[in-house]
Amino acid sequence: MPIIPFEGRTPRIHPSAFIAPTALVLGDVEIGEDSSVWYGAVLRGDLEPIRIGARTSIQDNAVIHTGRGEPTVIGDEVTVGHAAIIHGCAVGARCLVGMGACLLNRAVIGEECIIGAKALVTEDKVFAPRTLVAGAPARAVRALTGEDLAPSRIFVQRYVENGRRHRAALDALGPDPAIWG
Repeated sequence: MPIIPFEGRTPRIHPSAFIAPTALVLGDVEIGEDSSVWYGAVLRGDLEPIRIGARTSIQDNAVIHTGRGEPTVIGDEVTVGHAAIIHGCAVGARCLVGMGACLLNRAVIGEECIIGAKALVTEDKVFAPRTLVAGAPARAVRALTGEDLAPSRIFVQRYVENGRRHRAALDALGPDPAIWG
C-alpha cells in the first residue's frame, strides 16, 4: 500500500484503520480509528491537510484532494461512495456521500446529510445538517428524518467490519510483494 511522505509531511494513520494495498495516501493526511480507504482510492495531501475522522470509509476509486488554502476535512462515521471526488471542502459527521458525487472547493456539508449519487456540489455551497442534497448543480431537496439516516449508520458498521475482514485476509497472504503483481 503506497503510504508516501511528501515534502516532509508523512501520513498519520491510526493502527486500526484499513488501507487497501492499491490505495494511495500521500503527504499531510490523517486517518482516524477504524476508518478504511479502499482499492484505488487516492488521498493526496500535497497542498493542504486532509483529515479523515474515525469509522469513516473512503470507498473504491474515490479521490480526496485539496486546493491551495483549502484543506479537506471529513468527519467521523462518514461513508464516501465509490468514485466520489471531495476537493478542498468540509463534510460533517455521519454523512453519506453517494457514488460519483463531486464536492468542490469551500463547500460545507453539515452533519448527517445525504449527498445523492452523481451530485455536483459547486464551490462555496453550504448545506445545513440533516439535508438531502441531489442534482447537478446540487440543491437541498428536503430535511432528513431519523428513519432516513438509519441505513447510513448500518453502512458505517459494515465498512468497519469489512475493513477488519480485508485486513485479516491480506495479513494471511503475508508480505510477499509478488502477490500484488
